[in-house]
Amino acid sequence: MYSYIKFTLLLCLLSCIGCKTHVPMSAFQQVESQAVDYGLLTHWAAHPDKVDPADRVPGSKVLATSKDLDIDVFFIHPTTYTGKKGHESWNADINDQKLNKRTDESTILYQASIFNQAGRVYAPRYRQAHIYAYSSEDKKSSEAAFQKAYRDVEAAFLYYMAHENEGRPFIIASHSQGTTHSAPLIKKHIDGTPLKDQLVAAYLVGMPVLKDYFAHIKPCEDERDTQCFMAWRAYRRGTTPKTWSGEQFLATNPLHWKLDGSYADESLNEGSVFRNFNKVYRGRVNAEAHEGVIWTNRPKFPWSFLFTRKNYHIVDFNLFYRNVQQNAILRAQEYLQAAK
Repeated sequence: MYSYIKFTLLLCLLSCIGCKTHVPMSAFQQVESQAVDYGLLTHWAAHPDKVDPADRVPGSKVLATSKDLDIDVFFIHPTTYTGKKGHESWNADINDQKLNKRTDESTILYQASIFNQAGRVYAPRYRQAHIYAYSSEDKKSSEAAFQKAYRDVEAAFLYYMAHENEGRPFIIASHSQGTTHSAPLIKKHIDGTPLKDQLVAAYLVGMPVLKDYFAHIKPCEDERDTQCFMAWRAYRRGTTPKTWSGEQFLATNPLHWKLDGSYADESLNEGSVFRNFNKVYRGRVNAEAHEGVIWTNRPKFPWSFLFTRKNYHIVDFNLFYRNVQQNAILRAQEYLQAAK
């Protein structure tokens, strides 16, 4: 189940770059803890019954109104528990208000909002594993931390299915640690089960995902495919990760949605969103698949010459914000049309 956690995460979220890291110093201690009650809105970072950053629209003061949409989106956020002082335990406290605020103002705003015009967005809070778990030599503690986080995500999804879904089609979307959990979640509860018929598509971003990871859910092959999955990781052109790369990993091109490795010019990029959420940069990056990752040029935005990193993990979604947004809407429409 946890094949995705056996490698070093190369890049933290943008908000923790350069910060001092406090990491778990002792082995993971298995302590009986109360299950998270997902009947409480406070345990959802995004939910149709609350106003939250996932409702925001870049460049607009008007919030997205998704309650009338026929599709749901179950979004699993990446690691925001990255090691500032007081974060020395292996798993986050779900009631940590500062951490929850950080989550809401980063990934929920900049990533989950992508999907608010395709469906009603649900994003559970969960006791995410400390980012150190990706690189720790204490593999036993790391795996235990990820398992604890996964159990929360699984519980949230099962609660959503039992109390919120009511037979509606849904999209699964995730990034980084979110994908660490969403892939096995789909494999266990959707792949080869009746729920597959409700799956519009899955956007499994920021982690290596094998093309044949699922038995019954195939990679999406074009922009209109449904009941399929997509995955990509962005690097500057010419850079290939030393590990976890190769043609066995899925690299969906998020500009034209093809798997043939063909180059997609900047003109196809409908808009990137970076630090200024209200500013959409059109036509700033291109994309092509190479050995299981997506190659692109250095993003073009004010002061971008200072952005020297070659691993674009932190902006896997945001480089292609508008394209992913439009594609999620299109796949939702295609699914609903086929259902008729």
